[in-house]
Amino acid sequence: MPDLLRLVAVPVFAWIAVRDIKTRRVSSGVWIPLTILGFVALVWEGRLAWAAGDYAWRYAFLIPTAVSLGFVVPIAYLFWWFGGFGGADAKALLVLALLFPTFPQYTIGSWTLPLTTTPIGTFSFTILTNAVVVGLAIPLVIAVRNAAAGRITSVMVIGWPVSWEAIPETHGRLLETPEGRSRGGLDLDALRMYLRWRGLSLADVRDHPDRYRDPTTLPAEPNPPTDGAVTAAVRRDGGAALEANTPDTTDDTSSEDDDPWGAAAFLADIEGTAYGTTPAELREGLEVLAEKDTVWVSPGAPFLVPVFVGLAIALVYGDLLIGTLL
Repeated sequence: MPDLLRLVAVPVFAWIAVRDIKTRRVSSGVWIPLTILGFVALVWEGRLAWAAGDYAWRYAFLIPTAVSLGFVVPIAYLFWWFGGFGGADAKALLVLALLFPTFPQYTIGSWTLPLTTTPIGTFSFTILTNAVVVGLAIPLVIAVRNAAAGRITSVMVIGWPVSWEAIPETHGRLLETPEGRSRGGLDLDALRMYLRWRGLSLADVRDHPDRYRDPTTLPAEPNPPTDGAVTAAVRRDGGAALEANTPDTTDDTSSEDDDPWGAAAFLADIEGTAYGTTPAELREGLEVLAEKDTVWVSPGAPFLVPVFVGLAIALVYGDLLIGTLL
């Protein structure tokens, strides 16, 4: 019964993965009911293992649970601390460590799933290793896709070309600078924050790059930048308010050369940082997007997708690494 109860989490993680693909945002509230579900299942299974005897309690429950909570949880926290995971990724692994500390067992006709197990029997660790394997396969898939289309470049393993018109609703990182292709560039969430702060669209920037490159056209009262999410409700004035706020001055200190695009002013005005974006990265990204019709973007595949796939594989097959080696 505890294993059946845990299956409730599977469609929830499927929904989380889809939402992460579309918005790169997952509400913190989704983890609370999953945590409660995990705690209930854990206590229920612990009582059943205790009643079954010392062997079941110690080897089938206590040791796998100790590894799950004492090893997987610290790993998730450390990866988040050092920036390897996003907050939602770390929370997902923390919840899975509580939800699936031991290997579940499901019987479908003559089949018993998962098909393989591991010696230590910690299911959350199996989910984690499966997710890592799936995550490592993503660059290979991207490279094959680009090679099949004849797009052989230095960044073909991490990105693909996107039309400028799709950029406002695309997640990831720009892989181009005015000097050429780059493996690290402007975060597109930061770009959306900047455009919303100025009350502009990317089409406005492309139509009048010289005008908006001049920092004297910055609004006196900028709009809320939001967090860069594609679904955020924003206020857009099309730049109409900017001309009225343009100072009448011939002082060289207010010239375009001091702060092209007002990039430094934007980053200084907002609370916090725009995903670590520097003024130079923002300027370079705007220069590229103001001129090019198609740009290379790294999708930055969200880790919650490999986590869900790793969970699904674990429930059916088991551990991809250990299962194929044994």
